[in-house]
Amino acid sequence: MSMHIGVVFPNVMYREGQQGMVKLIQGIEAIGFDELAMFDHVVMGYGTETRRPPHYAPTMPIMEAFSVLAFAAGITSTIGLGTGVLVLPQRQPTLVARQAASIDTLSNGRLRLGVGIGWQRSEFEALDEDFATRGARLEESVAVLRACWGDEHVNFNGKHYQLDEMAFEPKPTQGRSLPIWIGGTKPTALKRIAKIADGWMAMNIPSDGPLADQVARFQDYVAEAGREPTSVPMQMLLSPGPLDKEQRKGFYADTELMKDRVLELKALGFTHTALDCVPLFQLGYRSSDALLERLTEIYQELEPALAD
Repeated sequence: MSMHIGVVFPNVMYREGQQGMVKLIQGIEAIGFDELAMFDHVVMGYGTETRRPPHYAPTMPIMEAFSVLAFAAGITSTIGLGTGVLVLPQRQPTLVARQAASIDTLSNGRLRLGVGIGWQRSEFEALDEDFATRGARLEESVAVLRACWGDEHVNFNGKHYQLDEMAFEPKPTQGRSLPIWIGGTKPTALKRIAKIADGWMAMNIPSDGPLADQVARFQDYVAEAGREPTSVPMQMLLSPGPLDKEQRKGFYADTELMKDRVLELKALGFTHTALDCVPLFQLGYRSSDALLERLTEIYQELEPALAD
């Protein structure tokens, strides 16, 4: 099976308005990419005397993930739609079940739900959600989602969420099988993913050590959970990585390096990757036309490495 490749949608393109959004989304599908992915934040906190600034510029533009995916569902027909990742514990899970089911239904079963626990305490506080219990609530939320999508009588009695004899119709096109992938790299996260997820959305964090060691550790956890070690698919973001501007520029300018990365990921057992568009925008591809031209070149150049 060929390696799947998606595109993380560049939220900044909202500046071209509806026409530009339509052009870019439909263009990404026409190129041949497997998925259009949306990352999730609702608000970003400024650095203050009592908290560090966020990983990203707090004024970065953010479009709400489900809204954009619903928009994309109506103007596309084949490309997969995904979140990478939705901060699930800061959202009410029964409502998330309804939102996801609606997009899956309206897209004829094209949704993949990627979720994570989140990292920004101030965002949880702004949404009146408990940051300290986010891991436990993510696990309960995943169970709530699957119950809503699969059970005629929805019942759930957890520490954080309860449903008593509720109906949930219509079910998503994919039903209970609507895939839920989970992101994370720390041992607690990897154990959770191995136990309950349909796939792992990995991240390349240097402090976590070599990626091969991460994969081996994850597959050990999968086996401990009673599953075949290589049965859980894995995704890695395809992005510049190096913080040095010249290295970053070179990574995108030299697609041979990108091919090498794809081949490395495949050798480690990764089945999916997603192309980060933000660095392309930073490198000067600032219009939908320019982005589509470069994305076409990248896709065509990576195609041999993506195939078996």
